[in-house]
Amino acid sequence: MSPCRCRTGMAGKYGIMATNRRIYLIKEMPMRLLSRLAPHVHWGLRLSLAASFLYHGLGKYPVAEFAMAFDMPVLLAWIVAIVELGAATCLILGAFGREMLTRVAGLIVVAIMIGAIAMVHGRNGFSVFNNGFEFQMMLTGLYFAARGNQV
Repeated sequence: MSPCRCRTGMAGKYGIMATNRRIYLIKEMPMRLLSRLAPHVHWGLRLSLAASFLYHGLGKYPVAEFAMAFDMPVLLAWIVAIVELGAATCLILGAFGREMLTRVAGLIVVAIMIGAIAMVHGRNGFSVFNNGFEFQMMLTGLYFAARGNQV
């Protein structure tokens, strides 16, 4: 019995038989779509994270009140406020070919999120409804979902 051949008589672009082509396309279509979107997904993550850091960075002014509310030295409060605004700026500027700015922003975001979990959200547990650290963990998960194994 001879093997089944494609309609064109060749194995085709992907080396599959005609009877298997439809199954192959159905299985591979979502991955192709995600692969096409992957170069552009960073914009949604980048802009939403930058907006969040701008919002929270600007919300720390006046800094003296922020420092008193969290019982931290005023100098540390100034550093946190400036660094959050700097992270937002680096995230936006990093999209325009300055990869080092994106990496610096990523390190800043990790440091700020660890501080936020340690000082505020950790004691409230995981659920975001209890002001927990679920949102901070979700930001990390979104990055991995967008980048896949190309982290």
